[in-house]
Amino acid sequence: MSGKKLLTRIAAALERMAPAPDRAPDFGAAAAFVWHVGPDRLEPVARVNRVDLPLLLGIDRSRDTLVDNTRRFAAGYPANNALLWGARGMGKSSLVKAVHGAVAADHPDLKLVELQREDLPSVGRLLNHLRVAPCRFVLFCDDLSFSHDDQHYKSLKAVLDGGIEGRPDNVIFYATSNRRHLMPRDMIENERSSAINPSEAVEEKVSLSDRFGLWLGFHPCTQDQYLAMIDGYCAAVGLTPDPATLRAEAIEWQATRGGRSGRVAWQFFTDLAGRHGVRLD
Repeated sequence: MSGKKLLTRIAAALERMAPAPDRAPDFGAAAAFVWHVGPDRLEPVARVNRVDLPLLLGIDRSRDTLVDNTRRFAAGYPANNALLWGARGMGKSSLVKAVHGAVAADHPDLKLVELQREDLPSVGRLLNHLRVAPCRFVLFCDDLSFSHDDQHYKSLKAVLDGGIEGRPDNVIFYATSNRRHLMPRDMIENERSSAINPSEAVEEKVSLSDRFGLWLGFHPCTQDQYLAMIDGYCAAVGLTPDPATLRAEAIEWQATRGGRSGRVAWQFFTDLAGRHGVRLD
């Protein structure tokens, strides 16, 4: 077989092995999407798992700030990337989804796209899809954090800084984390104390959080806030248990869980609604 024929056969085989070009996503199929890799695709979400914005109590300042920021972005005005950080179970991810739902009611071209932390290296390919789309996107990464040998944070800079192309004007990035600096405090201190140049050892990773224009802190709730959350859930479905009994059961519930949070309040309310035969849609 001649060399030319052999090269032709190799080229044909490589073409058969190569994946088909990515299809342009149908962004009219849903209000929210989840990004998957292997193969790359944006999977539409038929129904987003979220609560209504008025039900998120005890986080008024963060709620109002994120709503205003998202409304400006949806209307085409400048807005900031946002890092929602702090106590577990206080509604960080719930707030992102609820804010999107509230704003998208007036701006249907605002889409929510969830990106898993482990898929951050593929974010450049995702941005290529979003950059040319006729919609605006809230790119959402839940429970974001990094370890000392984790290189995923370099991919995140493509979203926050955008590199030579710049972040697409139609994309904004919201992330949640239990850590304000996206890495454990003891890891920061350990690297500073053992590094030859302590000031540079963790600066690159710690400064990543500085690239978010908005820092929204979430702190453990008080007992009054915890009870107010439960009262709000009950009012929303028309559930009217005896106030004294409700208070005693709610306090006992949080005591068995070892703490109070919005998540614990919702779990108690779910149990309460089930016991009273109330369906939650």
